[in-house]
Amino acid sequence: MHARVTTLLAPALLTLAIAFTLRAEAAIAPAVPAILATATTSGTDAKAQRLNAMYAEYWEEVLCLNPLQATFQGDSRYNDQLPNFLSETYLQENHSFTERWLKKIEAIGPDGLSGQDRLSYDIFVKNARDSLEGEKFPAHLMPINQFGNIAGFVAQLGSGASAQPFRTVADYDNWRARGGKAPAIFDQAITNMREGMRLNVVQPKALMVKVLPQLDALIAAKAEDSLFWKPIKDLPATFSAADKRRLTTQYRTMIEKELMPAYRRLREFIANEYLPACRDTAGMGDLPDGQAWYAYNAFQSTSTRLSPARIHQIGLDEVARIHGEMRKVMKKVGFKGSLQDFFKHVNDDPKFSFSSEEALLAHYRSIEAKLEPGLKRMFNLMPKAGFEIRPTEAFRAQSAAGGEYNPPSEDGSRPGIFYVNTYDLPSRKTWDSEDLFLHEAKPGHHFQIALQQELTGLPNFRRFGGETAYIEGWGLYSETIGRELGVLTDPYMYFGMLQNELWRSIRLVVDTGFHSKGWTREQVIAYMLKNSATSETDAVAEAERYMAIPGQALAYKIGQLKITELRARAEKKLGRRFDIKAFHDEVLKDGSVPLDVLEAKIDRWIADRKR
Repeated sequence: MHARVTTLLAPALLTLAIAFTLRAEAAIAPAVPAILATATTSGTDAKAQRLNAMYAEYWEEVLCLNPLQATFQGDSRYNDQLPNFLSETYLQENHSFTERWLKKIEAIGPDGLSGQDRLSYDIFVKNARDSLEGEKFPAHLMPINQFGNIAGFVAQLGSGASAQPFRTVADYDNWRARGGKAPAIFDQAITNMREGMRLNVVQPKALMVKVLPQLDALIAAKAEDSLFWKPIKDLPATFSAADKRRLTTQYRTMIEKELMPAYRRLREFIANEYLPACRDTAGMGDLPDGQAWYAYNAFQSTSTRLSPARIHQIGLDEVARIHGEMRKVMKKVGFKGSLQDFFKHVNDDPKFSFSSEEALLAHYRSIEAKLEPGLKRMFNLMPKAGFEIRPTEAFRAQSAAGGEYNPPSEDGSRPGIFYVNTYDLPSRKTWDSEDLFLHEAKPGHHFQIALQQELTGLPNFRRFGGETAYIEGWGLYSETIGRELGVLTDPYMYFGMLQNELWRSIRLVVDTGFHSKGWTREQVIAYMLKNSATSETDAVAEAERYMAIPGQALAYKIGQLKITELRARAEKKLGRRFDIKAFHDEVLKDGSVPLDVLEAKIDRWIADRKR
């Protein structure tokens, strides 16, 4: 999974990440339970009221500075705008914005604040300081990789398959205006990469060779053959004949005279100039100040100061533990042979494959009904937002993860979407399905992220922001409770959960291996294939993902371990007073928080329930 939400405006590509990785068959009918009211601030304290007014003003400025955030949030006011996120001017504006707001909030101070008011203050200040700390690392000089880049992002928006709406004439005019601004960002990316070449801040060659076919898939000689033409093919019948003619002409001009030349320029630069200058190494350690840069990424991802060395050892320990659990599954199904033989069996036996894309999607849709009784038994809080399953778009499927979640819009017009990758169908296994659904959909990201957006009493920077370790930790924790929810009852499905927990543990080993220990791409792929049941297709895609977004993959297991630890602590201290619904309420009701904040509030909850 790669759900991504932003808190404070971060350097350019972090701001764009809402779209790179952010997706109803059945809406959950009940209204949000009254317990969500606990997430609102008291509003009685003058300081708290003043801060909340400032947070609201701050968020309005966020949406103006980052109109893509507004679009993904379902706010259409800025749908015609696309700032040049990669320019020095924008980066300086972003810096000044963050610095100015940090000073304004710190001038009020935390004294006397409590509850949600103190949480909001602490999270705002922490995120602003972290964002400013990260500016010393030149991420904007490496703006393109195979996992997320402006070229693919613009194609998603312009195809009508993402958050950009194409329902009214105004919507079409908005995209004509926004799409016309994309070439300037493409050209800025080229400028930045040339500067990166000068400073030896360049991407691994293994990643950039994957970008060329992605660009080739988006370049077309005629507008009608382009992905960007789909909104014109789907022009609403309610549009007047004059509007249809005008929009058709304008879109043809934009595609053939503006967008396609920009795509060709970017492709030519990468193929002829950038690729020869790219590095043969894989990890950040080979970049200037790369070890410190990676340590910062690890901190941002995990919201802890665990060192890369400590995270590496945690990963090794978890891999060994989970291997032991897998051997119990082998014994249960009567499999004779080594763990590696079992990995080969579950990957090669055709009974674990789907017969077609339709069969795969139908199977995922059947899991929701199977889960409903268990969800009602273990959760009070369920989102109002709708939920939908879609196949990953073909143009990006080859390099995309097996599943991704895109949050719903604030206004309910777009549901939460679980994208399931159907590329290389034989590599998509039945035993992986229940586990993936638990993580990406219910009770994983759809519950946590959609509920957070429904916490209208919170400042918007918390409703639409988040800590990766909390978000991904909750997703992985959701996998581990599958048996309690009534799924993972088949031994092979349970193996799928173990395999994915193993995978997140392996990430601790190989991500730190890449970026703090100098492991090669081939070493990492070999380690993954030896120690898990992953296919070579997935191993390659995942290894290259860790090369592209160093540190992000650490969040899952570190976050899950903390939530699991807190549940065990609550069960031990509360005994018969422990209520799983109440525990889940407490974890979810305040939205995403740093792990140390989560631990403190769970400890307070335990103390209150013991009284």
